[in-house]
Amino acid sequence: MKCCATCFGNNYLQSEVIKKISQVSGTCSYCSADGQSLVTPQELQDSFELLVSIYVHHDDGKPLLEWLREDWMLFKNPPMDDARATKLLADILEDSDIATRKVKPSARSNTDALDSWEKLRNELMYENRFFPETEFDVATLELLLSYLPTPERLLQVSWYRARLQDGSVPIPIHEMGAPPKNRSTHGRANPVGIPYLYLASAPTTAVAEIRPHTGEIATVARFSVQPKLEVVDLRNPREVISPFQFDEESQIEMLRGSIGLLDRLGEELTRPVSQQVAAIHYIPSQYLCEFIKKCGYDGVVYRSSVGDGMNLALFDPSLAIGHEVKQKKVTRVSVELHD
Repeated sequence: MKCCATCFGNNYLQSEVIKKISQVSGTCSYCSADGQSLVTPQELQDSFELLVSIYVHHDDGKPLLEWLREDWMLFKNPPMDDARATKLLADILEDSDIATRKVKPSARSNTDALDSWEKLRNELMYENRFFPETEFDVATLELLLSYLPTPERLLQVSWYRARLQDGSVPIPIHEMGAPPKNRSTHGRANPVGIPYLYLASAPTTAVAEIRPHTGEIATVARFSVQPKLEVVDLRNPREVISPFQFDEESQIEMLRGSIGLLDRLGEELTRPVSQQVAAIHYIPSQYLCEFIKKCGYDGVVYRSSVGDGMNLALFDPSLAIGHEVKQKKVTRVSVELHD
């Protein structure tokens, strides 16, 4: 029997492991995907043994398969139900009981990184703004960020920015960039007086970000970004960082203990915030972006809180070039309610 990268849903395992050792393509024996690069499960044994080594037997634990799904989003392909995933994991490790054996992460793979961030977050908002006393491991955060740069090939060429019009005439392209410093208000990524350029991956996302009402007219500008930008991708860290890219148990333990922090930081940039409390609730994400900028990155990519696309905050607005504008009328605004 042979498996494929689709079984696991892990980009690194696909591009850096399976594609390099595969010598045949066809239909996967486990997930039934066609036209895949195939390998025998045993060829992945070394990669998985290192990952599995951070979990230790514990009577009050959970099956290993559950941890791998929860911690690393493995076996996320819908055809890989528990039965198929268990079979594949057992074949990889040549152990019929391993997938269901109750385990827990080792003590070394549990850290207080997320708790430290929560304490720092609250202190920044409500106690000390510029000289916080909470101890926070910025060295580890800088290391984690180095695993999240968006590859140049994945950073799309065209991005969009929208503004509501006062009349019937579209806003000219030279007025569609970041505001001047003396008119720059607080934003999700930028503090007051420090303008960043906010761009969206699609026109609809750009318009949704300005919270229009039905019937309003928006000007949508298209921008292109400079090549070879160093941008941190916080949309879904668990899909970007792979445990298979490390060759030491201690590195995987560090990642497992800290990846929840990256998830939380991505949420800081995505969480919907009402304008009434934005000045305070944007402070943690502003702090995060200031740190990312200090680490030498050009910007940050994050999920839109109001649309299906993604947003890009550029720390230096001159890294994007405006091209043309189009006028768009908002014909419908959708609202969803939750308890």
